[in-house]
Amino acid sequence: MYRYFLLILLFTVSINTYTHAQELKAKVTVITSRIPSTVDKKIFNTLQTQLNNFLNNRKWSKDVFKENEKIVCNFLLNLESIAEQDVYKGSLTIQAARPIFNSSYQAALINFMDPDVTFKYVEYQPVEFNDNRVQGSDALAANLTAIFAYYAYMIMGLDYDSFSPKGGQSYFQKAQNIVNNAPEGKNISGWRVFDGLRNRYFFTENLMNTKYNIVHDVIYTYYRSGLDKMYEADKEARNNILQALSQLQNFNKENPNTMFVQFFMQGKANELIGIFKNSDFEEKNRALSILSLLDIPNITKYKEQLK
Repeated sequence: MYRYFLLILLFTVSINTYTHAQELKAKVTVITSRIPSTVDKKIFNTLQTQLNNFLNNRKWSKDVFKENEKIVCNFLLNLESIAEQDVYKGSLTIQAARPIFNSSYQAALINFMDPDVTFKYVEYQPVEFNDNRVQGSDALAANLTAIFAYYAYMIMGLDYDSFSPKGGQSYFQKAQNIVNNAPEGKNISGWRVFDGLRNRYFFTENLMNTKYNIVHDVIYTYYRSGLDKMYEADKEARNNILQALSQLQNFNKENPNTMFVQFFMQGKANELIGIFKNSDFEEKNRALSILSLLDIPNITKYKEQLK
């Protein structure tokens, strides 16, 4: 009877653990080389640990993720200066990838640097976030977790979008809620329409504006109909990827200077060269023509590798 009870208990615990499995496999690194040596760097080791726990231990969705389904992501918080006592300014680089079907390859979902990160941190202060109280009781302290939660939701949304048409909508809405209720105060920026053209406001706006619905088709077609089919039907997969890039090109013509195009193309040059370098002459030329318009900083690389 005791053994039976123990087995039931172990089974219940394992099921409970499984159903509460978190979605992100995140690594946060805090760089402090520009912070004066007069500041105790142990503070930032504590901060790094707390941020890692915040991202990896929090449930960001209602779905269950197996270990091999978790979204691999890296957050590089580079502290550049001290604005005032316990208030730090810096940048945050966010990278996330998702596995490609029948492959060990991880395709980038996001590779973005946010230059507007200012926050207050005192060692061991709670690193918490509440969707219903984004501003918290101290705007500068809340700005830290608001930014990390914002990008966690954006990563979730992009991942879901890549597996089903507009699948990430609810997560983009959560990110937009953070934008709409973001902390306000001295030194806080990146959340508003007047904070520049490449910020959190416009990132979310590009993905929530119904006028730009085609961007969700681009994401889905590129990953699910393209990369995920490379193993079983590479010709069809490349055609689908070209279709996605062509849609993106048309979108860019109709809506020049949107943040999404630059964001989507960021860090994809080597991936795209690998996809098309063994294509026939016609397919290479078509890819080169589109990529030369979409990814101007890498034109030379494309011309050298896809000739």
